Amino acid sequence: MRYWIGLAAIGIAAALPLHLDPMGYPIRVLTLAMLFAALGQAWNIVGGLANQISLGHAAFFGLGAYTSTLLLINYGISPWLGMIAGAAVASVAALILSVPTMRLQGHYFALATLAFSEVLRVIAISWSDVTGGPVGLSVPFSPDSFVQLQFRSTLPYYYIILAALVLVSVVFLLIRESALGYRLRAVKENVEAAEVIGVDTTRVKIIAAVISAALTAMLGTLYAQFMYFFDPDAVFGIVAISVRAAIVTILGGAGTIAGPIIGAFFIIPVEELANSYLSSRTAGLSQLAFGLALIGIILIEPRGILVLIKEGTARLRKGGKL
Repeated sequence: MRYWIGLAAIGIAAALPLHLDPMGYPIRVLTLAMLFAALGQAWNIVGGLANQISLGHAAFFGLGAYTSTLLLINYGISPWLGMIAGAAVASVAALILSVPTMRLQGHYFALATLAFSEVLRVIAISWSDVTGGPVGLSVPFSPDSFVQLQFRSTLPYYYIILAALVLVSVVFLLIRESALGYRLRAVKENVEAAEVIGVDTTRVKIIAAVISAALTAMLGTLYAQFMYFFDPDAVFGIVAISVRAAIVTILGGAGTIAGPIIGAFFIIPVEELANSYLSSRTAGLSQLAFGLALIGIILIEPRGILVLIKEGTARLRKGGKL
């Protein structure tokens, strides 16, 4: 039944742009929502399954964006190949980060990943000869080309990012249902108990982190091509990327396949609406309204919107009221 629901959701998502202006603002918001849903799903592999709360996924996102764009600018290499190169670079970076930090838990691990991301952001700002420094990089413009991953219309990006969301979700589902997924959930429940029954807790967390980093880097490439311009704060930003990836997953329902999707399709449109209608009135008003909305949902149901939906549906079936 769940698989049919998933296929129906994909069908609706595929048909939705047919009723929207391919150059309009709504389809752009939906594309960004799908991108961050995919990002949350990649974060979910580490944060949801293993309960390793990472605040450093911007490091891998930024590595993907910079690697593919620099290869395109300097060598004319297609972003599709640059995406693979970025995933490889991010995997190595995740391995380097994970070996000393995966024994940490809770806020210690979160701070370690945050520091790693911040170091890369500072390097990107300082190494201006290569990265463009604080000014950032612009993707060289070319006519519509699938090979160069460049289009005037938002519509092709929409479908490419939809495909990416499906791919990342399938990877998450396969991991969750595999032996690796069972071991990660054992680690999440009780690290000491998992070690007693023979689970190499550090090894399984490192594997999850490397897979998550590779997927995140690929999404960084898509972001760079979609936006055409980015700077260190945009792709290595703690709040812009790392915290947002964690929030969409936790708010939607960590550890579930639908959670990051629900969270992203709530947070991104609400954030855009708040910026559109409130930012011009009073400084900080849009951020305040957005923050209050998040706090309200967490207070109502700390386990996420998905749990709230399931409980509401169950009450309706029993003839109760929401």
